[in-house]
Amino acid sequence: MEFPKHPFRTHGGAPVPHHKNTAQSPSVVMPPPERIVLPMQQHIGAPCVPTVKKGDHVYVGQVVGDSDAYVSAPIHASISGTVTELTQVMLTGGQMTQAVVIESDGKMEKDPGIYPPAAINSKEELAKAARSAGLVGLGGAGFPAHVKLNVPEGKNIDTLIVNVAECEPYVTSDHREALENGKNVLDGIYKIKEILGVHRVLVAVEDNKPDVIAKLREIADNPEMDPKDEVRVLPLKSRYPQGAEKVLVQACTGRRVPPGQLPADVGCLVMNIASISFLASYMRTGMPLTLKRVTIDGSAIKEPKNVIVPIGTKIADVIEFCGGYQSEPQKMLMGGPMMGIAITTDQLPILKQNNAILAFDEKEAALLEPTACIRCGKCVAACPMNLMPTKLEKAVEKKDTEALKALDVTTCMECGCCAFSCPAGRRLVQAIRLGKSYLKKAGAKKA
Repeated sequence: MEFPKHPFRTHGGAPVPHHKNTAQSPSVVMPPPERIVLPMQQHIGAPCVPTVKKGDHVYVGQVVGDSDAYVSAPIHASISGTVTELTQVMLTGGQMTQAVVIESDGKMEKDPGIYPPAAINSKEELAKAARSAGLVGLGGAGFPAHVKLNVPEGKNIDTLIVNVAECEPYVTSDHREALENGKNVLDGIYKIKEILGVHRVLVAVEDNKPDVIAKLREIADNPEMDPKDEVRVLPLKSRYPQGAEKVLVQACTGRRVPPGQLPADVGCLVMNIASISFLASYMRTGMPLTLKRVTIDGSAIKEPKNVIVPIGTKIADVIEFCGGYQSEPQKMLMGGPMMGIAITTDQLPILKQNNAILAFDEKEAALLEPTACIRCGKCVAACPMNLMPTKLEKAVEKKDTEALKALDVTTCMECGCCAFSCPAGRRLVQAIRLGKSYLKKAGAKKA
C-alpha cells in the first residue's frame, strides 16, 4: 500500500504554545505510596464492581474490580497490602463511583498467578489479552483497548496509525515513552500488524519532536525489524489538535471519518503509543496495567518531572515527590490545558488514563473576562470539525435542543480551539458541553 510522503491538509486548529518543559527530562520512578485509592470507573463504559472485601490481602497485579459488561476493563492492585475500605469517591466529572482502598505492606509482592499469556495468534486472543491486562486508551480517552482491537466483521482495516502527536501543551509523557521504550513500541506495532493483517503502519509524530522522529526511524528502518518495509514514521505539522483521532486519520490518510462513525469505518485503527508499548510489555511479562507515566508541570510546581507512579496514588503524594508547590496553586488540571479537567483538590488519585497533572499560579490561571461576540468568525475557522461555535452558543442560551441537533453539537470533540481563538474570551467549550447535556436530557425525556 502506498505511503503518504507528506501529511494531508486538515481544517482548523490553533497555534497553541507548546511549553514542553519536561521533554528532555528522563522519567523517574516514584517509590510506592503507603496508601492507594482505586476507583472502579477508570474507563469509558460500565464501572467495575469490587472483587475483594475489607481485610483481604492483595498482591501487585491482582484483580480488585471487574465487570461482566463488554465495554469495561478490570482494575488491578498497584501495591501489595491490605484492603482497608470499600468506599465511594467523586470523579472529576462529578459522578460517584465505588473505590477500593489499599494500605501498603511495603513488600510490593507480585501476584503469584501472573505469568506471560500463551501465544497470541488471532484477533480474539489479542483482544482477550488486552482485556486481561486492564488496558484502556492511555492518551486520555480511556476507551477499553480490547473493544478497539476486536475489529467487527466486515470492517477492513488497512492502516494502523500510532498516535505520538501529543499536541497538548506541557504534556510530554508520550514523548518520553518513545525515547525510553522505542524498541518496545515497535515490538507492539509488529505484533498488532501481524495479527490484524495490516500492511501499512503510520507512526504519526508532530514535527516539533525531532528527537522522537529520529529515534523511531532508527528502529523502524531496520530491515531485520521490518523486512517488508510496512512501517513508516510520518512527521505532522505541529498544530493543535493534531493528535485528535479523527483529525489524525485525515492528516495521515486523507480520509474523513463521518459524524457518528469511527476510524474503523474508513479502514483505520488508531492507537496511542503508550498503549501499544504497554501491550508489548504485557505479552512479555504478564504484568497488567498498574503503573502510569504522568507529566507533572505548571508554574506552581517546584520541580516539573515525568514520573512513573502506581495507579491510585494520591496526586498530592506525586506533587510532593516533585518538590511540592513553589507557589499557591490557583488552578489544577488533570490532563493538558486545552482538554484537561479542572480539579478542586489534590487528594484525588491518579487514574489509568491520566497523562498529566498541571498546577498554575494566580498569574497563569487568570482568564479573560468574556465580552460581546464581535462576529469575527475566528472560532469557525479554528474548528477542526467544521462547526459553528457562535451559533451553538446562542442555541444553548435559548435551550433550543432542535437547533443544537441541527448544528451537530454532538460532533464537537471539545478540543477548545474555538475558545482559544476567540478574542472576546467567550466560554464556548463550556457552553457546548452544556448544550450536549440539554440534548441528552431531552432525548431521555422523549424516550
